[in-house]
Amino acid sequence: MRARYKPWADDYLKENNNIVVPNPSDYKGDWQAKFTNHAPIHLEIGTGKGQFIMGMAQQFPNVNFIGIEVVQSILVSAVQKVVEEQPDNVCFISDDADNVTDIFGENEVDKIYLNFSDPWPKNKHAKRRLTYKTFLEQYQSILKPGGEIVLKTDNMHLFEYSLVSFSQFGMELEEVVLDLHEFNDPTNIMTEYEEKFSAKGQPIYRCRATFV
Repeated sequence: MRARYKPWADDYLKENNNIVVPNPSDYKGDWQAKFTNHAPIHLEIGTGKGQFIMGMAQQFPNVNFIGIEVVQSILVSAVQKVVEEQPDNVCFISDDADNVTDIFGENEVDKIYLNFSDPWPKNKHAKRRLTYKTFLEQYQSILKPGGEIVLKTDNMHLFEYSLVSFSQFGMELEEVVLDLHEFNDPTNIMTEYEEKFSAKGQPIYRCRATFV
């Protein structure tokens, strides 16, 4: 779904530079200084309109959450939620996921969430999928030993591809769920996409994988 262009988005993000970090690479290796605490850092790549990350921040106040979103017209919705609710454990980065090793130091992140990422269905675009091996190399660098990737998607082909990609990379699959809402996890926070697809009866797939 194409985001509606919002010409005021860039100015709004700059005005809220306490929430949207303007030069994120400045914090590389020292993101806990941004939050002024030593809590674990969880990263959502492709944060969308922010429903998931806000729900997680409220459910886990002793965790610091960072969301990356490249589309500014979408990110403003997430920032507006933070402005309204004023949590002290959420911030955002307006950037592309290609650059996570430029933004985070080695072993700095405790968990990564990939929620409803673009499946890039054509084989020629496989390298753009966020579970392709070059992305996994970056995630391995920034995650702490034993750090976890949590993937949720409605796309069966992306899910199957990701399971194979994780396994071929030598990762350990801690959980594979083929119908998340049938699984009935009380801690699950739904994204906007998840609510939409679930209402149509579409199964939601989830897996958790760690680097061995």
